[in-house]
Amino acid sequence: MELKSVKLDFPEGCNIILGQTHFIKSVEDIYEALVNSVPGIKFGLAFCEASGDRLIRKDGTDDELINIAIENMRNIAAGHSFIIILKDAYPINVLSNLKQCWEVVNIFCATANPTDVIIAESEQGRGIIGVIDGFIPLGVESDEHIKARKDLLINIGYKR
Repeated sequence: MELKSVKLDFPEGCNIILGQTHFIKSVEDIYEALVNSVPGIKFGLAFCEASGDRLIRKDGTDDELINIAIENMRNIAAGHSFIIILKDAYPINVLSNLKQCWEVVNIFCATANPTDVIIAESEQGRGIIGVIDGFIPLGVESDEHIKARKDLLINIGYKR
């Protein structure tokens, strides 16, 4: 078995969700979960099929984001995995509905950070082992950092 690292490539200002699923119907159900979460959402979705035709299945509301999702899945090439590229929406807006999809098995990450996907490759194929999401911590938050965090949550409407 060989371990590989695949760097995800997506536009600045976008968020991604990387996950694992188990059925061709996932594309339709993930699409529905996203469009029912945020009116007018912009996203691209790509899903690597692990059996049958073994195609990269795709959908979304924005052709550019769909193409970016496809390119990332070509690089990952791990069966029954999916990626969503979100624009003008955030994972917090869609994760609850996404996790309710019966086909979704696992969410590896939901982030806007630079992301590396750790892949294991055997004679049979590839699988996602995990992700490296962002960078290592530089310290522990101070009282000033705590206040700034809480102020941010208030300013964006997630806290009173």
